[in-house]
Amino acid sequence: MGIIRRIRGHVFRTLLLVLVAAVPLSMIAGCGDPETTVPEGDRDETTQVQLWTCGMHPNVITEEPGQCPICGMNLTPVKSTEEEAQATDDAEERGAEEAQVQLWTCGMHPNVITEEPGQCPICGMNLTPVKQAAADEGDDAGTGRGTAHGEMSAAPPEETAGSSRDASIVIDPVTIQNIGVQTAAVRERPLTRSVRTVGHLDYNEEMFSRINVKYAGWIEKLYVNETGQQVGAGDPMLDIYSPEMVAAQEEYLLAFQNHKNLEGSEFETIAKGAASLLDASRRRLLYWDVTEAQIRELEARGGITRTLTIYAPSKGIVVERMAELGMRVTPGMDLYRMADLSSIWAFAHVYDADAPWLNPGLTAEMELPYNPGKVYRGTIDYIYPYLDQASRDIKIRLVFPNRNLELKPQMYANIRLSARGERPVLVIPGSAVIRSGERNVVFVALDGGKFEPREVTLGMEGEDGYVQAASGVSVGEQVVTSAQFLIDSESRLQEAIQKMLDHRMTH
Repeated sequence: MGIIRRIRGHVFRTLLLVLVAAVPLSMIAGCGDPETTVPEGDRDETTQVQLWTCGMHPNVITEEPGQCPICGMNLTPVKSTEEEAQATDDAEERGAEEAQVQLWTCGMHPNVITEEPGQCPICGMNLTPVKQAAADEGDDAGTGRGTAHGEMSAAPPEETAGSSRDASIVIDPVTIQNIGVQTAAVRERPLTRSVRTVGHLDYNEEMFSRINVKYAGWIEKLYVNETGQQVGAGDPMLDIYSPEMVAAQEEYLLAFQNHKNLEGSEFETIAKGAASLLDASRRRLLYWDVTEAQIRELEARGGITRTLTIYAPSKGIVVERMAELGMRVTPGMDLYRMADLSSIWAFAHVYDADAPWLNPGLTAEMELPYNPGKVYRGTIDYIYPYLDQASRDIKIRLVFPNRNLELKPQMYANIRLSARGERPVLVIPGSAVIRSGERNVVFVALDGGKFEPREVTLGMEGEDGYVQAASGVSVGEQVVTSAQFLIDSESRLQEAIQKMLDHRMTH
């Protein structure tokens, strides 16, 4: 196409010289008459070439009016003057990049590109000037991108990450205002995180206890015969008859009486022997869980009892009752299973992404659906070192005090964990990050309306919308928090238009 334009220009200049040589001087002198002008059709034919393009598909460029072959819209005129084409041809022949063409575009519709100022045919806004330099052929071959100074010029973040060349995007102030660019400073601060989850209450396994006997016998009386019954420490549980216990009582009474008779003996060996026998009989009763009070009653009474009462060693509620009236028991047989509810466990599940925020001892708040507004405070007791296979989350165990027994096992609860970072870290707003799946990119605002894309490494995310930036930015820099997607998309569109125009001018 450039060759056709040059041939057309040479033919026109040759014809003009022939006509000038053939016309008399008197007629040449009359050329200054305002009424003597070049016909309008000839001037349009020789001074400019009318191009037509589609507002929705700028890659469609023809020399004749009509409709877009893609969407069917009417083509709009795009003027390209002979001087611009000649300047472009000369620049290509010299291999230089200094030739520039003054273009006009719309800040809201970058696909609208004209050679004259005016208004956007789509939205009616005033067009803004754009200096568009011819792209270097070698740069296009290596990077596939041109440069649009004054509007947008840069390779996308994916291609410029780690590149040593300047990848900043230049935007004029009008466009910055139109697309609503906002920035925020990169700073250091501790991150906070609030994790909300649900859980259920259960018995504190550390507060379980069992009641059994260490000798054989028969149950003759039950004081506790209901599951769920509350029992205090030292409360009677049952009476048991045991021939072994009867014999042990008799042995102790004999040793006790013998010691009383021989403790004042002149023979030291005999007194020590009586004391040793009493001590052995006493230890036997203690090993069979006979209390000190029961031993003192036995000494005061001076006679044995047929049955022996078993007392609760600690407080709690009866979770299981195996003891029945008249049942024969053997050593080691469990008669009761008890649980102390003064402390209760809560089990909750959190996503693995929240695992870095959790640690044993972290404060937790809990609310029950049946008692809204009342907050129970506890701590994380244990974090299980594996992931649940079905739910794909982490199980944690919390402990809460339950002095008034308001918390009951198998209740459901709403749990909130409030975590705070141990030290300040570099943070940026989460809205500033463009996440492509393979990398995370932010646009850093520089002086002179420049915006530089940078790849960042993200860390923990806080609850207030901030995210840790482990690398890529430094303290005090300004990152774009809004319209960064427009910056990225418009820069790509401008580069595509630039390449199409360069291809059009070179052919």
